[in-house]
Order: sequence, then structure tokens, then C-alpha cells
Amino acid sequence: MDWIPTARSTHLPLRICLIVLLLSLSGCAGSQSILDPAGIQAERIASLFWWMFGGGMLIWIGVVALAGYVIKVRPGKHQPVKSQWLIIGGGVVFPALVLTALLIFGLSIMPETRPGEGERTDIRISVAGEQWWWRVHYQTDNGESVELANEIRLPVGRTALFELTSTNVIHSFWIPALGGKVDMIPGRTNRLLLEPTRTGTFQGACAEYCGTSHAFMRFRVQVMEQQAFDQWLAAQAQPAHTPTTPEAREGRRVFMSNGCASCHTIRGTAADGQRGPDLTHVGSRLSLAAGTLPMAPESFTHWIGHTRDIKPGVVMPRFEVLGQEKLEALAAYLTSLE
Repeated sequence: MDWIPTARSTHLPLRICLIVLLLSLSGCAGSQSILDPAGIQAERIASLFWWMFGGGMLIWIGVVALAGYVIKVRPGKHQPVKSQWLIIGGGVVFPALVLTALLIFGLSIMPETRPGEGERTDIRISVAGEQWWWRVHYQTDNGESVELANEIRLPVGRTALFELTSTNVIHSFWIPALGGKVDMIPGRTNRLLLEPTRTGTFQGACAEYCGTSHAFMRFRVQVMEQQAFDQWLAAQAQPAHTPTTPEAREGRRVFMSNGCASCHTIRGTAADGQRGPDLTHVGSRLSLAAGTLPMAPESFTHWIGHTRDIKPGVVMPRFEVLGQEKLEALAAYLTSLE
């Protein structure tokens, strides 16, 4: 016996599609969503998505309408000429027109999402992808370079030009709420232009598999008012504060006497290592270990003692041999570097 579609059987796929659509849209907000834009470039990308979504829905509705017409409205034998027109018109011409319109629209907004040659920018930031963290350089107004790690702060309403490269493998720099992703390729510098439109804290990530701890290569972006940003950048350009508590002073001694200074820089001290992140103002950052741990003394203690358990494959060795007391002193010192 041939299967005859019923109203219930034809409505079920539609209900499933609607449920899936609603569940998908419920996750479109948040600090790491391309559909909750907080920058001009992200707004263009979100607009393109919705137009593509609408075009896809038009094609889907057209196909479903043709199927419904053949199965339900005219289930019998069809005239060859009329059938050919339905197939050519609904299956070829209509999708081709919709897709061509989407292509033209996508190409028209592409220049708005890419920096032009000689384009004026308010701030210039260099970011290098490491395994597995981010080395960040700001250029101050007096030409001085300030190095940070795993964190970016931007002034709202100002254009920021990112110069992106890698020292090892291919990474991909992506802040979904602010703009599109750009690959970071060894030996090459790619550029990305972002202009935030509202303040807030947003999530960034590496969008290209780059090794064992790729999933632990995150960072945060804080968009601030211009005055607050200027004050923050001026503070970041200053040397490290001298520790004021006995525990922090002991932590500095432990830092200098156990090889930490050969890999890390703390400006204003003898520590001038270049292999690891700059720690001059590490205590003022929003997270630790490239977004892996919250910024807190206990996080430092756990990270220094168990680095390779937390982030497999990292170069930094575990220092559990120091013992809990010295680890806590180190944590007190590093937390005080604000």
C-alpha cells in the first residue's frame, strides 16, 4: 500500500524546524555572539547573516510550496510542459536570483569590514599569537610600546587597527561581538579594523586549531569610555609597583631566585625575560592563563604549581616543588602588580 501523507505527518517536520529555529535563536545573545553586535564591523556581519538567513528561508519556502502543490494540491499526473516550468522556475531561476542578490549584497558591504590603505585610525595594536596565549603591544601617543598579554581594552567609538601575526603556527584572531575573524600567519602581518559602539566586556578566542591547548587560548576585550581608557593605558606604561607587604616582598624574592625572571618581564625590576607574557601589571588583568582561570591569588597558586595539568603542552614547567608557602607568596606578589 502506498504511503499517503496526512495532515499530522506533514505538519510534524514543520514543527520540528520551528522548534530548532527557536532554540537556535535563544543562544544568539551574549558576550561572544555575532548576532549581538557591539561594533560597526560586527553589525555589518550580523546584517549579512540575517539577509542570508532570509534568502535561505525564501528558497526553502519555495521548495516546500512546490512539494506541497505536487503532493497535496495536484497529486495526480502533471502536464510535461507545466512540470518543466515549475522545475526550471522554482528549482533553478528563483534560487539563482535570490543567491545572486545575496552575493551582490555581501560584496557591497565587504569594503566596510576591511581596513583601507592609509585609513585613519585612533589607536594601533599589535597582537602576536603564541602557543597558547596572546602577546599584545599598544603604541602610546609618545611612540612608546606597552606590552601586555591575553587582554585588550578599547575606547568606545574609536577606530582600532590591529596588526596580527604569529610566531609559530597559524592562529585566527576573533572577537565575535566586535568584528570578523582574521588569520594570523607566521611571516605575514594581516590587518583588522574594529570600531566598538558600546561599552562592556566581550569574549575573544582563537578560531583556528593551533595545537594541544587551542581550546584554552581565550582572551577578554573590555570596551571603555575614552577617559577611562586613557587612564588605564597611562597606568600600563608605568613600571611595576614595589611590593608593600612582607608576603609580597617574599614573593618577589622567590620570583627572582627561581628562574621566573629569565622568561618573564616585570618593568622596573631585573626581570627582563621575553619568552613568556609580560607580568608588569598582571594583577590588573581580567583573567589568568589566557582566559583559563579567574584573576585571584588562589588561581596564581594553582596555575604556578600545576601549569601543565591546567593547560597541556605549555612551555612553562610546574613549580610544585616550591611548596605551598612559597607558591602563596608568589601569588601575593603577582596579584599586587596592578
